[in-house]
Amino acid sequence: MSATASFPVPGPHGPKDVTVSYARVGRGEPLVLLHGIGHHRQAWDPVVDILATERDVITVDLPGFGASPGLPDGFAYDLPTTNSVLGALFEALELDRPHIAGNSLGGLLALELGREKLVRSVTTLSPAGFWTEAERRYAFTVLLTMRAVARRLPLPVVERLSHSAAGRAALTSTIYGRPARRAPEAVVAETLALVGATGFDATLRAGRSVRFTDELAGLPVTVGWGTRDRILVRRQGVRAKQLIPHARLVRLPGCGHCPMNDDPALVARVILDGSR
Repeated sequence: MSATASFPVPGPHGPKDVTVSYARVGRGEPLVLLHGIGHHRQAWDPVVDILATERDVITVDLPGFGASPGLPDGFAYDLPTTNSVLGALFEALELDRPHIAGNSLGGLLALELGREKLVRSVTTLSPAGFWTEAERRYAFTVLLTMRAVARRLPLPVVERLSHSAAGRAALTSTIYGRPARRAPEAVVAETLALVGATGFDATLRAGRSVRFTDELAGLPVTVGWGTRDRILVRRQGVRAKQLIPHARLVRLPGCGHCPMNDDPALVARVILDGSR
């Protein structure tokens, strides 16, 4: 069920209230799911029902994305601020060190929460932060181009394209390995989410100098990477394994940068196995 939570978060000029939109379903140990930049919590819809048979699943719209308003004035869209927001959200929802899974930006945030000991396990799908500088520039250029194209397309054109497999591929092949499988209404909704993401530019700027280098000793970590990832190329998964030696590195055949829709059963199994 969709809901919102408002809670105080420390800021440069004192605490201010932050509001986050989320949905919660299922039973079992809590599992929080975090989407990537420009996306929204509905990115997880293909796997939520599977996960909810064994987990209390909370999908979150990050501040400035999806249905969540942007951060208060003066708040940065950087990792320390987002860590504080998500930690405060956990307290507001009475989540005691939940399991966490994230995709892309959400994967980096999941790792950061693991570094802060705020979660009990981390599963990441194509997480940001394991790039070289050239790979980061390439990824950011692709993301900026995707948003620029989405902003130029009139809604009737997006709707018309979404009703054919070729049109869905034109709109989403950058992030999906099997774009024809994405439902037309989901393609329209995520295109609108990309256009309306008020936190997009500030988040991208804050990511220019970001790299993840912590070993996360003592914490279960799973890293999944799609073989058709066109944004964060899969050799970054090998780099992640080198930096986090105890992590379980899982190959996701045929999956793109957002693998949840490409192979829901496989991705759900990876997340459930990683959150034992």
